[in-house]
Amino acid sequence: MRVPQPIPYQGSKRKIAQEILRFFPPSTSRIVEPFAGSAAISIAAAMGKRATNFWINDAHQPLITLWKEIIERPHLISERYGSVWEAQLGKERDYFNEIRCRFNESADPADFLYLLARCVKAGVRFNSKGEFNNSPDNRRKGARPEEMSWRIFTVSKLLKQRALLSSHDYKKVLRACTNEDLVYMDPPYQGVCGTKDNRYVGRFDHDEFCSSLDELVRRNVMFAVSYDGRTGSKFHGVRLPKTLDLTRVEICAGRSTQATLLGRSQTTFESLYISPSLLSYCEQTRCAVASSRELNPMENHKDLFCSIQT
Repeated sequence: MRVPQPIPYQGSKRKIAQEILRFFPPSTSRIVEPFAGSAAISIAAAMGKRATNFWINDAHQPLITLWKEIIERPHLISERYGSVWEAQLGKERDYFNEIRCRFNESADPADFLYLLARCVKAGVRFNSKGEFNNSPDNRRKGARPEEMSWRIFTVSKLLKQRALLSSHDYKKVLRACTNEDLVYMDPPYQGVCGTKDNRYVGRFDHDEFCSSLDELVRRNVMFAVSYDGRTGSKFHGVRLPKTLDLTRVEICAGRSTQATLLGRSQTTFESLYISPSLLSYCEQTRCAVASSRELNPMENHKDLFCSIQT
């Protein structure tokens, strides 16, 4: 089944969303994404009818404004994107720079969608002033208006009147979650979210995040976290502490693009951490985690040495 994705965010979990959903209940009251980005998990869950409602939150307010337009006013954002896209033809590079300047002044959602569709690696990058400063990918013009329109209208149909949109600090969102929710977290990649790096909005602190997870565990809230990973034998990022009593599963994310460019053939694996309450549910219903444990008896402090293949 073709999954719509109007926001082509770098690092989006859209390619492995179905594998992540294997560790979710077949149905739940609400899925919460405190670091939503492209909301890949919410979209995939909505398509699979895995949840009734969704909470899409991100610290970047222009992104949430864009989501609001996509979900609530699909006709308008589709038309405006089409107009911006058509106006680039024949002058793509200079036009991108023009729209980037305009977006930094007005934060217009149609301009933002165009920039995301055209920029290098679909990456959101900011300068020291907080301005969007990524460069255009001159090999492509971005999704054509008819394709983008299909993505927008399909997502709107899936999420309209079912999604709560907000731009809060993730800790505020987590405090509002209950044991009726299922929280999926994909926080900023650890290697690029330091206080001196302007590629992400806001500050993300590893220790504060771990404290928030500990609170969720104590409140019996079900959650899953995509946090670190490895390419071949090289590990990326710091693992979540064992004191949280989480279960770690590796999901195969495919061949490493960077390694391929360097002439090497290596596979990237992403870690998915599963909370005790979610693990308990999975074991009761004999879903993916329970099956993995049966097939892979050699464990080391709740690490499951199974690589769930995409």
